[in-house]
Amino acid sequence: MKLSLDWLSEYVDLPEPAEELIDVLPMLGIEVEEGDETPSASLDKVVVGKVLEKNQHPEADRLSVCSVEVGEQEPAQIVCGATNFNPGDRVPVALPGAKLPGGFKIKKSKLRGVESEGMMCSAKELELGEDDAGLFILSGEPEIGRKITEVVSKSTTLELEITANRGDCLSHIGVAREVSAYYQTPICLPEVKDSAAPANSARGNSLLSSVEVQSSQCPYYTAWSVKEVKIAPSPDWLIERIESIGLRPINNVVDITNFVLHETGQPLHAFDLKKIAGAAIIVREAKEGEKIITLDDQERALTTKMMVIADAEKPLVVAGIMGSVDAEVDDNTTDIVLESAWFHPGNVRATARSLGLHTDSSKRFSRDVDPEGVEFAARRAIDLIIEITGGSATNEFISIGKPPRTSRTIEIETAYVEDRCGFEVSTENLTASWKRLGFDVEGTSPIRVTVPSYRSEVDRPIDLVEEFLRIRGTSDLQGSKFLSPSLQRDNQPSYDLCDLATDNLTGQGYQEVCNYSLRSANELICWFPELPSDQLALGNPLTADHTHVRPSLLPGLVEVLAHNQRNLTELNRVFEIGRISDPVLGEMQS
Repeated sequence: MKLSLDWLSEYVDLPEPAEELIDVLPMLGIEVEEGDETPSASLDKVVVGKVLEKNQHPEADRLSVCSVEVGEQEPAQIVCGATNFNPGDRVPVALPGAKLPGGFKIKKSKLRGVESEGMMCSAKELELGEDDAGLFILSGEPEIGRKITEVVSKSTTLELEITANRGDCLSHIGVAREVSAYYQTPICLPEVKDSAAPANSARGNSLLSSVEVQSSQCPYYTAWSVKEVKIAPSPDWLIERIESIGLRPINNVVDITNFVLHETGQPLHAFDLKKIAGAAIIVREAKEGEKIITLDDQERALTTKMMVIADAEKPLVVAGIMGSVDAEVDDNTTDIVLESAWFHPGNVRATARSLGLHTDSSKRFSRDVDPEGVEFAARRAIDLIIEITGGSATNEFISIGKPPRTSRTIEIETAYVEDRCGFEVSTENLTASWKRLGFDVEGTSPIRVTVPSYRSEVDRPIDLVEEFLRIRGTSDLQGSKFLSPSLQRDNQPSYDLCDLATDNLTGQGYQEVCNYSLRSANELICWFPELPSDQLALGNPLTADHTHVRPSLLPGLVEVLAHNQRNLTELNRVFEIGRISDPVLGEMQS
């Protein structure tokens, strides 16, 4: 997961310098794989340019010859192969002498006979994002000729490796909780307004005709609607947030759902209402032979074990993973339906693995999102949609089912913690540590700890001990002698005999071998045809060559000698001491 420190600082005060978190987070159980600072310090000769003219290259159909204003000097003539720009757009321009990330140096050159005095750049070429489909069109009207490093804010991004049991940390707010607990500083969560309607309120101006959940893999589903939205590029601050974690801005509504996902950890999906057949939403298992074209333009065959969100005619979303092109929000969208739900982690995980389709949404659903965060994330998104797109919320909030998990209370004694930790702990210290983690704590004997719903992995007393140690740290623990009662017993006579035999044989140049104690049925028939082999057979053998318990060590020793001869190995003096099964006595013998 990518974590923007600038974005993180909206929710919690960070240390100075903020890069100190690179050392702190691993102590909290969050591995930091790498850190990137964008934009690169090597972009000194990359400036803001304004496209004045765009003309067809005389010798190449896919190239344009552009006149670009780059500051006080004369406009530069630049040959470009991108198509996503027009005269008037402001773009990053790498002037001759610039050295781009990766070591690529810009110089004057001729492209198909036309001189080019620089290069207009994409976001990926400057390591300012992942979009390489065209030029990086700068929003607003930044000053022409200004260094790009002064226009695009500088933010450190960390790549985190989140363990499977800590799905709550797959968001900026989730990591903010951990930082707040470690530094004992307050956390500031975004407030939601009353833009959206109460749950299952009157539906006088309903946009949806029906919402139905037919799958047991979705115990909690909510649908919201917003009308009269205006689809447009996102504002600068939202684009900056999206690009800081390596995502490509698409449009304001889609960017908001992505923003809220990385803010709260709750995946959302927005539908274009006009594209929902019958204005009906059905959560169901896919039908036999059903297919869907997902947003990556790939046709995917579904199975009946996969859950989908469908309308009256077709599937619209592979539940918890990715939507289809059939209901995506585009420039013509005016009314939208917003989905926020809790899908069973096992179903999403199995579907993602079967389809080979792993997304930001599936990563979170498969690790269990917070059921009580479903409504909060949707209301947060609707507030932003209304603020940015100019739309208005309807009085339609359909909620089906209920959160499958809420906060839970665990009782624990101080003595239990001390036994597991190996040192004395005060009840006050325990209480303070758990409160730092956002747990509610009452009582002293026993201590009653209420764990919030987003910490699904904390459900036993031993988990509370682990959380105490994690937040307390272990660097200052003092060493002590390990006191254990002395245990001594006499060896069995057979053990002494084996030791003596081993010493004697190895002293004579023999080498000890250790063969499998299980043999094949054919081998036993050849060696011991008179033995009742059925009494030596295993009830559930793993392989065809290991079906019976050995009645003798001899077949294994002969097999070793034969192997050595085939491989021209001189080792021909071997012995083995082991256990065999006596079918007559019905017991193991040494």
